[in-house]
Amino acid sequence: MRTRVLGFCLLFFVATGAARAQHPGDDPIGRNLFPPELVMQNQEAVGLNDEQRAFLKTEIRQAQTKFTDLQWKLQDEMEKMASLIKQPHPDEQQVLAQLEKVLGFEREMKRAQIALLVHIKNKLTPEQQAKLEDIRSKQGR
Repeated sequence: MRTRVLGFCLLFFVATGAARAQHPGDDPIGRNLFPPELVMQNQEAVGLNDEQRAFLKTEIRQAQTKFTDLQWKLQDEMEKMASLIKQPHPDEQQVLAQLEKVLGFEREMKRAQIALLVHIKNKLTPEQQAKLEDIRSKQGR
């Protein structure tokens, strides 16, 4: 039973990563949001004003701090999980409890990423969003 659960978890992580790699343009969420790099690299082209620039700098700095903290915590929990699984006969309940911690940090990271992207989009005018969509479509070709 333990082997099946661990195998399923491994398969799940591998399969979701592979699915994203096979269809990177097939992201209905990502195609409706703007990565900070895209906005920053094209701030002149889209006409960001000083207030928008200051807002984005603050939001990105705060997000980077949060991401770094979460990445450290996630790495620590992953190491603990690896240590549990490395045992000749891992305790299923301990492994699953540790998996919940790992998934919790991954969830927090994804939530923070989406929050940042929504904050960025909400600060852009419809015209700026249209320009970024145009820039992105030209870069995709």
